[in-house]
Amino acid sequence: MPEKTYDWLGEVPLQWNTFLDTPPEESGPDEALVFVIPVPYDSTTSYKGGSREGPRAIIEASMQLEDLDLGLKRDISEIGIHTTPALAPQVGSPEAMIANVRTAVRHAAGKGKLVALLGGEHTITVGAVQAMAELYSDLSVLYLDAHADMRDAYMGTRWGHASVARRVCEISPLVQVGVRSASAEEISFIKDKGIPVFFWPEYAGDQDGLADAVTGHLSSNVYVSVDLDVF
Repeated sequence: MPEKTYDWLGEVPLQWNTFLDTPPEESGPDEALVFVIPVPYDSTTSYKGGSREGPRAIIEASMQLEDLDLGLKRDISEIGIHTTPALAPQVGSPEAMIANVRTAVRHAAGKGKLVALLGGEHTITVGAVQAMAELYSDLSVLYLDAHADMRDAYMGTRWGHASVARRVCEISPLVQVGVRSASAEEISFIKDKGIPVFFWPEYAGDQDGLADAVTGHLSSNVYVSVDLDVF
């Protein structure tokens, strides 16, 4: 873990991992366009725990990447990427965790920041969508996941990882891409509500057609949520 100096705490050496290893003094919260918010939460996980380690692992891996984006042909660190401290996990209450995420995202996005949440389990998306819907009345959600996440409740809670998309579509229009696992209950709900879901591998061989079909369901303000199992 590299040592950094951080003006807000004086000239003392610190060990603080930041996305792309950006020095904090070069990307303070006032100047940065992007806020990376780690959320190490996985308390409703039903199989194996450990996704709470995701934010740390992603940030550590990012430190080995070049700042130059070959697609954009620019140094993306120049826009200002500020990595915040991690949100404390609310182990006993997914509702409390969602509320804290909502507060953090609303605060940062309300100041014009582009917010990137690093989880953790998918539950945190609910709080983020709640916050963004308060700021953008035409918000739509692009939801990339191998699972439908459309159960009304699972393992005694309506706020767990298996119900995220169900809660999200109660807030804003939702488009799902990459789904390859769903229960009969979820399929019935999707059909009844007419939710646009692009199952995999139905569109695997038609990437251009998939992109056109998906964007046709989205508004101009889109929140993108990615579960790594979609890959």
